[in-house]
Amino acid sequence: MFRPLELFIGLRYSAAKRRNHFISFISLISILGIALGVAALITVLSVMNGFEEELRTRILGMASHASISRTAGPLEDWQATAQRVRQNPEVVGVAPYTQREVMLTRGKHVSGAQVRGIEPDIEPEVSDVGSKMLAGKLTDLTAGSYRIVLGSELAYSLGVQVGDTVTMVTPQANFSPAGVLPRLRRFRVIGLFEVGMYEYDRGVALINLHDAGKLFQMGEGVSGIRLKLRDLFRAPAVVRELAEHLPDTLRLEDWTRQHSNFFRAVQTEKRVMFIILTLIVAVAAFNIVSTLVMVVTDKRSDIAILRTLGATPAMIMRIFFIQGTIIGVLGTLLGLAGGIALATNVKTIVPWIEQKFHVQFMPADVYYISEVPSQINWPDIIHIGIVAFALSMLATLYPAWRAGRTPPAEALRYE
Repeated sequence: MFRPLELFIGLRYSAAKRRNHFISFISLISILGIALGVAALITVLSVMNGFEEELRTRILGMASHASISRTAGPLEDWQATAQRVRQNPEVVGVAPYTQREVMLTRGKHVSGAQVRGIEPDIEPEVSDVGSKMLAGKLTDLTAGSYRIVLGSELAYSLGVQVGDTVTMVTPQANFSPAGVLPRLRRFRVIGLFEVGMYEYDRGVALINLHDAGKLFQMGEGVSGIRLKLRDLFRAPAVVRELAEHLPDTLRLEDWTRQHSNFFRAVQTEKRVMFIILTLIVAVAAFNIVSTLVMVVTDKRSDIAILRTLGATPAMIMRIFFIQGTIIGVLGTLLGLAGGIALATNVKTIVPWIEQKFHVQFMPADVYYISEVPSQINWPDIIHIGIVAFALSMLATLYPAWRAGRTPPAEALRYE
């Protein structure tokens, strides 16, 4: 337990005299080093948390929390399956879909795309695409009209606008006296969407579910049913529960399986970055060792006098432990404040830098997200503070132990 005398002397030693400005300078460097490491760690982890959340939101805005399909062939009588699934209280949205890979052409422009047949009236139950429309609306995809909604980047690559027509080439073929011919169908562009994720904006097109069934010769069948759940993080448990009440011929998948490798890679990267940046904090924290060793060397005579006045080695250790702890606490608090401020304003700072220096850190055609997001996770902040403080305390042990072992007679011999 720290006594008032030990606390007073430790605080007194933290403010060096005039002749010891160099030691004060080293202490300041140690504080700034810890602060910089903590701030960098908070900022990087917050940005990575933001990336993970943005990617999850954008992926699930076009994908689904879970899906149901047949193990082979189209899903017939999907309405009955949807009705059974809706009975689960965790399911808040159900919508059918038909999905195929096609080729879209417009003049000399050709592009592969993933076309998805949807029911415009109930699609908003499972996806956010309806709220991401740049032009037109999903309800314009009426049955039998052969209309299409394109992603903004896909429309740009084809050189089309709302009102233009595109030709869709499907994998199925028509057999005629002239030979095997690909199935072609013209669609009129009635809308554009932009979800903010290049993969979808560049490669997805939407048509009416009825038109997709006729085009791909699926009759009344669909590729599957997409589900939206009340809690997306309970998707694996909900899928297992649904599987117990559905036929074995149906295949159920949740978003954690469909994108498991991607999000596992993000988690692994976060752990690695935490370890790497923690080493920066450790290097700064161990500057405290050199600072306190210099202080102990400078204060050898004071230590000897305290020992002759009755101070025990444990008291001397606690004095220098207090001094090192003060450095660690100041550096950690300064780093926490700076890191939180930087992470909170990173969305403003990065665009300012891009505009000021005419650079673009994240081109949309290279990265999934073209802006730098940030999300502060308070458990991460607490862990970072604890790790930085623990490293700072660890760095004080050797200098404090050395101070406690200073022999009084040896220290005062040449005084």
